[in-house]
Formats: sequence, C-alpha cells, structure tokens
Amino acid sequence: MPPGTTPSARQERVGIELRKMRDCAGRTTAEAAALFGISRTKITQIEKAQYPINAERVRMLASDFQESDTAFVEALGAMAEERHRGWWEDFRGSVPVGFLDIAEMEYFAKGMRTYQVSHVPGAMQTEAYSRAIFGEVYPPLPARLLEGRLEHRLKRSEVLMREGAQPYSALVHEAALHMRFGGRAAARQQLDKLLEFSELPHVTLQVISFNADGFIGAGQGVFYAKGPVPRLDTVQLDAVGGPAFLHEQKQLKNYRHIIDTMTKRSLSESQSRDAIKLIKKEI
Repeated sequence: MPPGTTPSARQERVGIELRKMRDCAGRTTAEAAALFGISRTKITQIEKAQYPINAERVRMLASDFQESDTAFVEALGAMAEERHRGWWEDFRGSVPVGFLDIAEMEYFAKGMRTYQVSHVPGAMQTEAYSRAIFGEVYPPLPARLLEGRLEHRLKRSEVLMREGAQPYSALVHEAALHMRFGGRAAARQQLDKLLEFSELPHVTLQVISFNADGFIGAGQGVFYAKGPVPRLDTVQLDAVGGPAFLHEQKQLKNYRHIIDTMTKRSLSESQSRDAIKLIKKEI
C-alpha cells in the first residue's frame, strides 16, 4: 500500500500487532529498521498500515522480536498479504468507512457471534427494515446516500448465504423482535426472514427472553469475529459515531464472557423459533 492510502481496520490490525511485538521485545524503530536496511520512517509507516509488508518480513520481525507463537506469526503474515479487493470497495466514498471495515471483517472471519438488543443483526435485515432504520438517521440522509447504505447493508447478507459460509451465532433480545421498523408488515416480513436464516445449518439463532435470568453487558450491539487464531479475534461495537473495533486480549475475554453468559440464558433454538412465530402473530 503506498503512503497516504487510507488503510482498512484489518490492515491496521497487522501494524498494531507488529508494534505490540516490538514493544514487548523492547526494540526501537531504529533497531527494527536496521534488520531490513530501511529507514525508521518506513517501520513507522508499516506499523500504521501505510506501507505494505509481506509474510517473510513479518516472520523476520517476529524472530527478531522473539515471538514464539508460530501459528500467530503465520496467520499474521497471511493477513499482511491478503490484499483482497472485496465487493465492499465498490462502496468506498458512498458509505462510511466503518461500514466497509465491518463487511471486510465478516468476509474474512472464521466464525461470527453477535449480540443485539435493539435491532436484528445487520446481515439478517430485510430491505424494508433497513430502509426504516436508515430513514431515522439525523440529520436525514440525502436519497443517494440512503440508497448506497441500503444496498451495502443488503449485500452483507451474502456472508451467510455463500458457499463455505462460516458458523454464525446470533443472540437477539426479545425487545428487538417487537420493534416495528417500517410498520407492521415490514416487521412481520423481518421476522419471517429471521426464521429462514435460523434454518441454515451454519446459523444459530437464539432469543433472549424478557424472562431471562439477568442481563449482562452495557446493552450496545456486539459483533465478535473469530480470526485464524484466537489472538487475532476482533470485537466490533455499535456506537453513534461509527463502529469501534477492539482487540486487546482482556477485552476479547470480557466479550466472550458476555456472549457465553447470555447464550446460556437464552431460549434454545427451537424455543426461539416458537417465540418469533408468537411475536409475529401479536404484531
């Protein structure tokens, strides 16, 4: 990647992990640069994902930094070379960059878990439901931008439908299922869509009932993407200012605990389907 190009969150992750390795080893940027015979500026650019690095150089740095986790190093090297131009790049400039980062994260994830309280998961939304959500954005979106976000949102559902789709687990609070985004007809259509997704062999959909024994977490939407190795997992949180991406090991452990705990407190898959059907009748 040439200097000045805006890196994706996934590309930034490579640089972040290399900088962590260097810091843990107590090496300076000058010492790391000497390994390749390049300037300190280049090392800084690599760590900021502003300059590309190949797998071999990742291995060399890891060896110099005395990183002993071979599986992690190999996975990081592969990530550094995966400069895949995905479908989401067609939307660059027409939707927020964070939307592109989420789509890229979903594409490369080795497994996905999501925990939603007020909305159904983005990848499971219907057109009418998504249109109603984007229609609530303030200040209102111009028609062209709204249509761009809508098209991008609907395209994301392909991650669940494509050949070789990875395991996807969704916990959806009952409150989200009662929301009538777009009106009654749109809400019923959305519930039908959820039931369709729940029948896919790689999808697990569970409802967090109003009668659940306790509630853990701050209540914001959580998306947990599994990496090729656990150290490269990522958590994405919904926020008004755009998605936030977390990857510190303590943060990952915390959100695994939240999702694991609420999974145990959720209805079973069959009970969840029955609950969705009942809610549909009541809307």
